[in-house]
Amino acid sequence: MNKGQKLVKMVELMTRRGGVRAQELIERFDLDARTLRRYLADLRELELPVRDDGRGDDRVISIDPRWRRTGVQLSLAEVLSLHFGRKLFDFLEGTSFAEDLDGAIERLEPAISRAHQNLARQLDTKFLAVPEPAKDYRGQASEILDDLVTALVYNNPVKARYRNFNGVESDKILHPYTLATFRQGLYLFALDDEAAIVKTYAVERFVDALRLRSEHFAAPTGWRPEAHIGHAFGIISGRPETVVIAFSEAVLGYIRERTWHPTQTFRTATDGRLELTMQIAPTVELQTWVQGFGRDAEVMAPLELRERVAISLREAADKYGAS
Repeated sequence: MNKGQKLVKMVELMTRRGGVRAQELIERFDLDARTLRRYLADLRELELPVRDDGRGDDRVISIDPRWRRTGVQLSLAEVLSLHFGRKLFDFLEGTSFAEDLDGAIERLEPAISRAHQNLARQLDTKFLAVPEPAKDYRGQASEILDDLVTALVYNNPVKARYRNFNGVESDKILHPYTLATFRQGLYLFALDDEAAIVKTYAVERFVDALRLRSEHFAAPTGWRPEAHIGHAFGIISGRPETVVIAFSEAVLGYIRERTWHPTQTFRTATDGRLELTMQIAPTVELQTWVQGFGRDAEVMAPLELRERVAISLREAADKYGAS
C-alpha cells in the first residue's frame, strides 16, 4: 500500500472501540516508530482528533469518539461526474495519486442509491476519455509526486534537483503554488527562491524532491494560477506580443470553431484568408502549433516568430529534398 492508503486504513483501526495499539500499526503497515510518529502528525495536520495514550509500543492510539464521519448520498449526476472525472486522470495510472482516487471512489460506492447502481456499472461503456500521448509517472516519479503534492497542500518549501529540457540538472529551493494538468501531463507552478520569480516545472523532470517539513511559506496575496499562464499558448508563460497568423480556406472552419486564446480576434484579409490575432507569448508551443498547419498557415507578426517558423520549415523541407 502507498502512504495514502495506509493512512486511510490506520484511521479505520483507530476509530474502532478501544482504538489500536501502536505495535499493531507498526507491524501491520511495516512502519518504524519514527515513521508512525510522522504519520500521526500528518493526520493531526488534517485536523483529525488523534489520541495517543500510554507509553512505548503498547500505547493505545485512537480517534476521539466524538468525531464522526457523516454519511453521503450521491445523485446520478454526481456519480456520472465523479466517474468521468476519474477517466480524465487515466494518465496517472500506476501512481499513488491514482490509487488514492480509485480508493476514494470505491468507498463512495455504497452512497450510490440502489436505483442507480445498475446504471453505474455500465459507465465504462458510456464515457471515454480518448488517450493522448501521456507522460509516465510510475516508479520514482510517483514518489516525487507524493512529496510535491504534500508540500503544496501544507505550504512547505521543496529542496529539489531538476533537469531542464536540454538535460542539464540544477539544485533549487521551490515554493510550490499550484499543480496543473495539461495534455496528459502534470506541471508545477512554483517560486524559484533564488531567481525570485514563479516558473513552470514539468513534474517528470524532477530528479529528486525533499519536502522541508519544518519550514513554511505564505503564497503571495491574490495569487491566481490563471494569471500566471494568462499569456501562454498552453502551459509556457512569457511576455505577450501581438501575434497575427493568416490561415487558408482549407482550415478556416477548423480555426473559427475553437477558442485558441481569450484575447483572440478574427478578420478576413484582402486576399480572403482568415487572420487570427492574439496577445500572447510567442513561445515554442505556439511555433510548433503553427508549423503543424504547413502551407495553410503564415505568421504575419511578430517578425521574430515569422523568421523562426520559416527557418524550421525550410530545414524540414531540406531533409526531404528533391526526389
